[in-house]
Amino acid sequence: MNKLMRLLALAGVAWLALPAASAQAAYPDKPIRLIVSFPPGSGTDSNARYVAKKMEEKLGVAVTVENRPGGNSFIAAQAVAVAPPDGYTLLLASNSPVATNAAMFKHLPYDPVNDFAPVARLGYGAMALVVKADAPYKTVADLVNAARQRPGELNFGSGSASYQIATELFLAMGGIKANHVPYRGAAPALTDLAGGQVDFVFADYGAVIPFVQSGRMRLLAVTGDARLKSAPDTPTLQESGFPGYYMVNWTAAFAPARTPAAVIDKLAGVLLDIYRTADAAEFLARTNWEVFPVGPKELRVFQRDEIRKWDEAAQRAGIPKQ
Repeated sequence: MNKLMRLLALAGVAWLALPAASAQAAYPDKPIRLIVSFPPGSGTDSNARYVAKKMEEKLGVAVTVENRPGGNSFIAAQAVAVAPPDGYTLLLASNSPVATNAAMFKHLPYDPVNDFAPVARLGYGAMALVVKADAPYKTVADLVNAARQRPGELNFGSGSASYQIATELFLAMGGIKANHVPYRGAAPALTDLAGGQVDFVFADYGAVIPFVQSGRMRLLAVTGDARLKSAPDTPTLQESGFPGYYMVNWTAAFAPARTPAAVIDKLAGVLLDIYRTADAAEFLARTNWEVFPVGPKELRVFQRDEIRKWDEAAQRAGIPKQ
């Protein structure tokens, strides 16, 4: 009798475990949200919309993009940090919420490492230094000279902590001063630049392309270590009197901490499959980004390295933590 009872008990335990196992195996069975900390028109947003479409094709469920700009990317990051760890809410992040903010703020309302489970790194791209098309600055040297002649009179816009650090590092290396005007993303900063409300902006190259092509802005330099194929006449900042200057943006997917490993692995597999295709390379090339795919473990190492890099850049630029 005791043996029979033990067998029945074991059978009951196995039966109780079936729903959880089945639910995990069925993932995903409802829509997935990709949270983005920038408004439509940003490089991160365009990457997210590309990812969403491709994920829908591979997973067979709806994948929506939710833009939650503002608050130094706090709003979007917190929304994901407190979301259920079930794989249905992801942060499609730039370096700002998960790396740069750690260099800018003493106290964050979330932990950029411990509150998130890394999924996959996707792509990277250079920033661009732009001015209004009718501005008197034809080169980086022109802008630097004007700032030196009128210290503290020029204004620059930045749409995130990453853009602010990139700009402040430029100012520190050039020995110049300018006033910071914060924005809720690159798109509104660029709109105000086109309207003459600020004098120069560092922004993702993909975001500035429409303004340059429409004749409303002038490219002065790019922030990578090589000229862009689509703008071969535009020098790097390294070529423009700023040796060693190198700052690029990147995108990656993160889930809430404690998301099951099986779900993370499935998402990582899907995203890496997407970004290892010629189609992804062609999509990114249109905005002069490049594929940069790695899985969860490599992304965590990369993230920690980036936190250190941006922190060192902020210190070099003399930016006190807020």
